[in-house]
Amino acid sequence: MGTSALHNVFVYGSLLADDVVRVLLKRVPQSSSAILNGYHRFSIKGRVYPAILPVESKKVTGKVLLGITDPELYILDTFEDVEYERKTIEVSLTDTSEKLLAHTYVWSNTNDPKLYGEWDFEEWRGAHMEDFVKMTSGFMEELELPEAKPRVSTYEIFYQQDAGDHQKS
Repeated sequence: MGTSALHNVFVYGSLLADDVVRVLLKRVPQSSSAILNGYHRFSIKGRVYPAILPVESKKVTGKVLLGITDPELYILDTFEDVEYERKTIEVSLTDTSEKLLAHTYVWSNTNDPKLYGEWDFEEWRGAHMEDFVKMTSGFMEELELPEAKPRVSTYEIFYQQDAGDHQKS
């Protein structure tokens, strides 16, 4: 049996919610709160999840999911889809100040005009988490099918359907 490396993944958006992680990975891995220096967490127009990009003198608080297996990393890569690039970064653990290398997902389009302001997890949790968990369950069902759609399509279909339900006057 081949040994596969375990990965650390720094999360800063919807994956801060254990409910979302549980749907994706079928478990909630051990985690530590952490800070990523030199990045900023933006809101994205038309999306409920955030993006990070390098910004000097800014920092992003989040957490590191520890002990992520190769198949789990594949699921996260697929979930983050083409909008993000997986990069290896160094984070500082909040409780010990220990530095740790981790993967994280950085927004691919560095000049995206849709990025603005600052994304707020608590606001997201109150307004969007429940729907996001449903969308994520739909994504996982799709992923298990041979003709899986990319996550962006699942997201757009789910939220357009959803928008239609809520915006009837």
